[in-house]
Amino acid sequence: MSAPTPPIPVLDCHNDLPFALRDRAGYSVDGLDCRREEFHTDLVRLREGGVGAQFWSAWVPSSIPQEDAVVATVQQIDAIHRLEAAYPDALHTARTAADIESALAAGRIASLIGLEGGQSIANSLAVLRQMFQLGARYMTLTHNDDLDWATAATGAHEAQAEVDGLPGAPGGRSPRGLTDEGLAVVAEMNRLGMIVDLSHTNEQTQVDALAASRVPTLFTHSSVQAVNPHPRNVTDRVLERIAATDSVLGLTFVPAFVSPELLEWTQERARVRIDLGIDDPTQPLRLTRPYHMPRAPRPGQSCEEVRIDNAQNHVDYAYGDSEAEASPSAAAGLAAWEEAHPQPRATLDQVVAHLEAAREAVGITRIGLGGDYDGTSSLPDGLEDVSRYQDLLHTLSDRGWSRDDLEAVAHRNVLRVMRAVEDGADTQPEVD
Repeated sequence: MSAPTPPIPVLDCHNDLPFALRDRAGYSVDGLDCRREEFHTDLVRLREGGVGAQFWSAWVPSSIPQEDAVVATVQQIDAIHRLEAAYPDALHTARTAADIESALAAGRIASLIGLEGGQSIANSLAVLRQMFQLGARYMTLTHNDDLDWATAATGAHEAQAEVDGLPGAPGGRSPRGLTDEGLAVVAEMNRLGMIVDLSHTNEQTQVDALAASRVPTLFTHSSVQAVNPHPRNVTDRVLERIAATDSVLGLTFVPAFVSPELLEWTQERARVRIDLGIDDPTQPLRLTRPYHMPRAPRPGQSCEEVRIDNAQNHVDYAYGDSEAEASPSAAAGLAAWEEAHPQPRATLDQVVAHLEAAREAVGITRIGLGGDYDGTSSLPDGLEDVSRYQDLLHTLSDRGWSRDDLEAVAHRNVLRVMRAVEDGADTQPEVD
């Protein structure tokens, strides 16, 4: 395996360490300058992986009430601010492309914030503007669930379209995309200079947003449906629009999105759950998972107290699970099926297949990386944690990608989108 020399800085578009800190550390940011094997991410391994800029996701589940989601999102942003304050020699607070370049020149890791899902603004442009003031520089329009103003690839409208037998690709059957309110959200993000992130949204929302945005958009953590037909992945139709709008697709490492064998296994496991009487046979097969919402410290509570409480109440769900409780016999039957049918492993080579398919479809200047570390329970073999980014780049180099190609995918393309969004901003104040 040949190594590009010197290592190429990586700008990663999506890392869920803040929520992992909430869940498994009670929001303590201590000790992240050492190896923390309970996470995919720490400062030591970010350095080993050559990560020069990281967008931290301020994600909260889209299944909780939106007013609660706003509070929880602020808690997530607060954790990122405390992380930056705790490690000033390693992390450089960044809000712009120029800030990232300054951090790289100083040998520090640029630290950025993204919102994952419009549930975090509770249908309010005022909240959107305040999230921007707190440092958020992109917002994914949806997470897994539909909003009043936007449609998710895995939400109720796409599920109903599948039940109704509507034609189209997975995540691309429902004709519902952005409403007029959704178009107003996109317009306000353009005005602020906030990147429109289209991962998680359905095909029609993507098409609507790509048409409406005055500046290029970003898919922070998605893959390619031509390689794996998961609804979270991008269709050929949308790839054409990404190329036409000079937007960027950030390829992700989430095994469920990467591996077609794992997708087939997840679908079969979902059928087994139905056959065992766990899930409703009238509903489409589930490809997402429910999310347990861990607590954050209340005033006067220590992070350690909350960590212990969260550990005692933690619920682990797999992709394809519902919140339905299995009877003892059904649980035993599912365990027996899983033992007889081991879960396939995603691989680094499968991630490479997505990267090469995306490059073929949209060009080398319109792809990036969004690993989703600490946002998924497992990663592909060869990409187990954030230290492995250079291994991916080395593999691409062995396959004939030039150093210029690797710099484009590693950081330059996303920096271009950031500059275009910043240049397109209008600093004049706006009201609802």
